[in-house]
Amino acid sequence: MTKKNKTPLGIFTEAIGLYFSNFKQFVKYMAFPVLGQVLGLIIILACTLIYSKNLPFLIKKYSFFNDFNTLVLISVIVALPGMIIFMKAFWEYLVAYGAVNSMLENMLKSGKVYDFNAHTELIKRRTASFVMLWLILGIFGILASCPLLWVPAGVLGIYLALVFQVFTYESELSPIGCIKKSFNLVKGHFASTFLIIFLSGLLCWIFIPQICKYVFDITNINKLLSTAILPLVESMPIGEINSFLVQYQIPVIKNYDIAAFVITSTIAQIFIQFTLPMRSILCGLWYKELNGSLPEIKEKRKTSKKRPSEKLMEESHKKFVSKLDKNILKRASEKEE
Repeated sequence: MTKKNKTPLGIFTEAIGLYFSNFKQFVKYMAFPVLGQVLGLIIILACTLIYSKNLPFLIKKYSFFNDFNTLVLISVIVALPGMIIFMKAFWEYLVAYGAVNSMLENMLKSGKVYDFNAHTELIKRRTASFVMLWLILGIFGILASCPLLWVPAGVLGIYLALVFQVFTYESELSPIGCIKKSFNLVKGHFASTFLIIFLSGLLCWIFIPQICKYVFDITNINKLLSTAILPLVESMPIGEINSFLVQYQIPVIKNYDIAAFVITSTIAQIFIQFTLPMRSILCGLWYKELNGSLPEIKEKRKTSKKRPSEKLMEESHKKFVSKLDKNILKRASEKEE
């Protein structure tokens, strides 16, 4: 085999190339997982704001609104539509962490990505294990939020960098097994893995969001959006917060500054989430490098059984072909009649 793309920098540039060569497909694939979360939150805030503004009138007209249990129940019902959209989009976003790794094999073979449903189904068929893996990582994230644990958590995070790649490519492993395998892969390659994660974070979390922020600033889009949500910010108890800050000689918060911060951080987060495929591709290529050449693994498995992703791809094509055949036969029979 050649030595091409063996270095972290080489793999980094290859991942960028694969991502942007399939940019339109990835934007379509990530549209609902990313924008659906924003839409869900907007619906929750809008419905809650309308409900809270009309609550005094409802209490005056209907006495049962004055009951605490009724208020809580109706608040939940009001927020439920937006919450459903948000949770659905958020789940699809989490699934993309594994599905994009399955897509990587197609990209390496043909340079293109297709059959999104088949790759997504590959992860959803193992929902219990996938949720358990996220639960373990979620507990780790909560513990890592403690300032005293930032350094050890950062080191541990590097060792966990390939956990979703292991989950996707090695379906026989349990969530704990995936974590152990990620540790074993990174062991002895910590510096290189750190460099890859650092380059990925620099590009996806800082460079791209800052470029987008600059474009939105010079086009005044940030200003327009900030002004649009200003009434929502003004309905919040900012005055009480400022009264508390004044007591400790802390500068007061302006309503527009809060609105601008919300818009800027939301836009940055949207663009960061859209780059998830790039980050997954990068870690997927690094997994392949550390785990050995996947074509060799495929040759060994050819004699026994096919990979789960290959089975799903075949099933997807069979369904498509069977539907196509039925339509052709139907049109042919209509012509004969």
